[in-house]
Amino acid sequence: MSACFGIIGCPLGHSFSKQFFTQKFEREKIDAQYDLFELSDISQFPDFINRHTLSGLNVTIPYKEKIIAYLDETDETADAVKAVNVIKFIRKNGKTILKGYNTDVVGFERSIKPFLNQHHKKALILGTGGASKAVDFVLNKAGIETKFVSRTARENVLTYKMLDETIIRNHLVIVNASPVGTSPNTDESPDIPYRFLSDRHLLFDLVYNPAETLFLKKGNEQNATIVNGKEMHSGQANAAWEIWNDDRVAHETF
Repeated sequence: MSACFGIIGCPLGHSFSKQFFTQKFEREKIDAQYDLFELSDISQFPDFINRHTLSGLNVTIPYKEKIIAYLDETDETADAVKAVNVIKFIRKNGKTILKGYNTDVVGFERSIKPFLNQHHKKALILGTGGASKAVDFVLNKAGIETKFVSRTARENVLTYKMLDETIIRNHLVIVNASPVGTSPNTDESPDIPYRFLSDRHLLFDLVYNPAETLFLKKGNEQNATIVNGKEMHSGQANAAWEIWNDDRVAHETF
């Protein structure tokens, strides 16, 4: 019986994970399959895992934080970030232990590292979901001061309406960690004042479908450096595969 892997989240129409792993399995002659499991509510998770024999799962929007309550363990990074995007099913003595990991950290760290320069001292993180926690973790580790931006006003979080010329000029790294702009909603972009961007700015979009979001297009028009989430996605997926196979995660540092 082939090993079964997959991804849970909602919606999953934009996900390239099935394509990525299916091609990997074919290329490397691995006897395994990868499926999309769309759950409309995280409360469906216990029944879902009882109905499937799984070796590993990816977790995406909107469950990276909510899933933790359903796990037996989390590794050090996931515990620090307080978000999980990988689950390993560990079977011992007739029991199944669900352990959570966060490979968004290593994926984001590897993909943004080549683009960071000395003048990148402050960053805006657009969105406050599970992925934003990994972004914050990596940027803080690199010595970059961060501020979260959300549509909802709350303590220590900026709203989009608060973003003015001074804030944009002082924060030369802007990361879209929200799903805004994801296919099929390609005509949407985070509501920031793009006119204040410059060639000193670095715009990173965790969205990888489409390859160039409206967020990145608008940044490019202001001569900002732009990076999409493709390499991050590949990096976190390969790290997930290492975890599912032998519990090793390749952590690279600056």
